Amino acid sequence: MARLSPLAFLRGLARIIAARPLIPRTLTDNELLRTVLERRSIRRYRDDPIPADVQAAILEAGRVAPSTVNLQTWSFVTFTRAEWREFFAKPVPFGAAFAVVVLADVHRAKRIVEGFPSVPLCEYTVGVTNAALAAMNMTVAAEALGVSSVMLSETGQTGFYDARYLSERMDLPGGVIPLLTICFGYGRGGRPAMPPKLPVDAVSFTGRYRDTPQTVLDDWYAEMQAGYQVSNLGRSFTNQITHYNRRLAEAEVDLRHLVLGDD
Repeated sequence: MARLSPLAFLRGLARIIAARPLIPRTLTDNELLRTVLERRSIRRYRDDPIPADVQAAILEAGRVAPSTVNLQTWSFVTFTRAEWREFFAKPVPFGAAFAVVVLADVHRAKRIVEGFPSVPLCEYTVGVTNAALAAMNMTVAAEALGVSSVMLSETGQTGFYDARYLSERMDLPGGVIPLLTICFGYGRGGRPAMPPKLPVDAVSFTGRYRDTPQTVLDDWYAEMQAGYQVSNLGRSFTNQITHYNRRLAEAEVDLRHLVLGDD
């Protein structure tokens, strides 16, 4: 992986600073649209607790999310700051006030649907798809209520990167896979810049698949490197990618064990 040149770094940083969600002028007054497009992942929280009614509303947003054949293949494990420390013997990531571990859960459906076939890859796909929809619903509801959030898959052993650990720690039955943890709280500091995003015409097309031009990918990756260098002073982007590659290989083994029963 080539080191980012000073000029490429400055160009990438300038694009990050200038980036904004593309909201059509005719829709700028739509409050829900702005909530969705302007939501950011927040990793610094104040000590303020989240009121019980706000927590309940966030969970309700997850409960009513759409799902395949209305199977609702999700479960939510909730923790206050104190409950997380007691259960995991360490602080909740980023000092969040409230955390929800989102599980992809086909165990419940298999208990009630007679003759549910053994189709582990389809079960996993459906479970993850639906649970992810519920997770996003919760983050949007939180944002609308003035509560910030971040969805984690690794930090602090919080998601599928540590699926086997969480499965054992939470005593999860077969068919229930830890997917991610959402940390909620009242953000500290300003709203961060929008992370580098590929342009819409690079990810949207009609009919046949269309590859994204290499120059577009190179520009996006330069922005990723520049953003990482600014937000993680003294840390190497290359080392971080190497770390994630290793963790993905480890997670693959654990997920194959949990989903397919492989040893």
